[in-house]
Amino acid sequence: MSMSQSAMIGVSDATRNVLDEADCAARCDAKVLITGESGVGKEIVARIVHQRSARANAQLVSINCAGVPDSLLESELFGHVRGSFTGAYRDKRGWLETANGGTIFMDEVGEMSLRMQAMLLRFLETGEIQRVGSDSRMAPLNVRVITATHRRLLDAIAEKDFREDLYYRLNVVHIEVPPLRERREDVPLLMTHFLRVFSDAHRRPLAEVSAEAMAYLTDYTWPGNVRELKNITERLVLKCRAGRIDVDALPIEVTCARQRVETVTAAGPAEQSLHEELFTRLVQGTETFWSGVYEPFMTRDLTRRTVRELIRLGLEHTRGNYKLLVTTFNMPPDDYKKFLNFLQKYQCHVPFQGFRMMRPGRQPDATDVKEVVGA
Repeated sequence: MSMSQSAMIGVSDATRNVLDEADCAARCDAKVLITGESGVGKEIVARIVHQRSARANAQLVSINCAGVPDSLLESELFGHVRGSFTGAYRDKRGWLETANGGTIFMDEVGEMSLRMQAMLLRFLETGEIQRVGSDSRMAPLNVRVITATHRRLLDAIAEKDFREDLYYRLNVVHIEVPPLRERREDVPLLMTHFLRVFSDAHRRPLAEVSAEAMAYLTDYTWPGNVRELKNITERLVLKCRAGRIDVDALPIEVTCARQRVETVTAAGPAEQSLHEELFTRLVQGTETFWSGVYEPFMTRDLTRRTVRELIRLGLEHTRGNYKLLVTTFNMPPDDYKKFLNFLQKYQCHVPFQGFRMMRPGRQPDATDVKEVVGA
């Protein structure tokens, strides 16, 4: 199987229900709205609907409405004519024309501006498009429209961010994809699938996951859903050396979550937050900030808020000393600038002044000033 997952893998009742709904949607040409949290596999469901429909031999065009600036989305969606704007050196057909006879999948449709929503609504009502810069409309297109969003569109309607008439145009067949935490039975199958995919891609031997490690993975809440599982699996494939993945190889967010559950079960409601567990792991262990925090943050397995709270806790520990925080988090002293640059680039930097135990009348020294500017 290719790197991009083309089938919805799982044995849970929730997965079977989604596949049944996709089958029903495939038997007609009605518009489909797919909803669910980020990373649950909404595009995979759209592909299943297309591949099982009468349009399977025609093209499926996939676009992410959140990934294209509004100034370009109109041209990309409807096309443009030569000379309509700077850089338009030739006529160009848009995604809707490209999908004629087939299907267009519009992900994150909830991020469209109100202006683009009005233009999409007009196309849905007439099937006609007008290229940017053209004076005439083209003949109606035969395109099936499948949309997806992680947003609650009814809330967006109430806040005047999404058109109610467009919502009811799109929401003919509704498929809700449940989060991975509601279909935990699927985790071992997904893990096995991604282990094979990334072992082949990186030319590594296929690793075995221990029963205890799989229990940790199955119990994890997966806030990033299947996308997070995929990222973690690739990381494990790259780091695995012994051909076996045990608990000590798992990311900190997975093991901390399991330990938190065990602590609550044994000792009642007392519970550490994730940033407190990260802090304990860094201070009491040998794992570095780069492997235990930076890597999961860059793969979106940790949030900016968690990293910022971790830094805040660290500054309390070092009394506002960022240089001491570098070694506290098991980084070499030479990583000081690199550490501060990372924090500032991703808005995780916390002002140190409030953590300093300053004597009355003490003035900030040169080190203080350097830390403010991230030198």
